[in-house]
Amino acid sequence: MSDVATAPTEAPSAAAQAWVEMFAEGWRAPTGPDAFTEHFLPWIEPDVRLIQPQMPVLVGHEAFREGFVRPLFELIGDLHGEVQDWAARGDVIYIELALRGTLGGRPVVLTTCDRITLRGERAIERLAYSDPLPLIQAAAVNPRAWPALVRFQLRQLRNRRRFR
Repeated sequence: MSDVATAPTEAPSAAAQAWVEMFAEGWRAPTGPDAFTEHFLPWIEPDVRLIQPQMPVLVGHEAFREGFVRPLFELIGDLHGEVQDWAARGDVIYIELALRGTLGGRPVVLTTCDRITLRGERAIERLAYSDPLPLIQAAAVNPRAWPALVRFQLRQLRNRRRFR
C-alpha cells in the first residue's frame, strides 16, 4: 500500500470555480493598483491574511491595498498574470500563476502557486509559494531596476511595522 494520499475525485465547488475565474480575470491585463484592488476586494474577507516570501504577513483590506498591491505595481507597473492550472479540495484552492511584466525596462517572469482558503465565496487566507530568485536575478543584472527594488524593500520594512 502506498504512503501517498490520493486526492478526492469530487468536482470543485461552484464557489471555487467562480473564485478561480475571478482570479484569472483580475490578473489577465495590467490595470494598475486601484483597479486591481477594486476587482479583488469583494472577493476577500475584511480580515484576510496574506502570506508570501519577502513580505510581512498582511491582514485586512488596507494591508492588501497598501502592503501588497501598491508596492507590487510600483515595482512592476505592467504586471499581469495567466493562470496555468488550478485544483480545489473542499474550501481550499491551489492556483498556479505565471506573472509577467517589466522591471527596469526588461522583461521578468515569475511563477507562483497560491493556496487560497475560502469562507463561503470569499478568501480568508492566501499563502503564496513562490521563488523570488528570478526577480532578484532580473534586478541584479539590470542597474535601471535597482532604485525600484530598493524602494520595494524599504516599503516592505515599513510594512512589517505598520501591518503587524
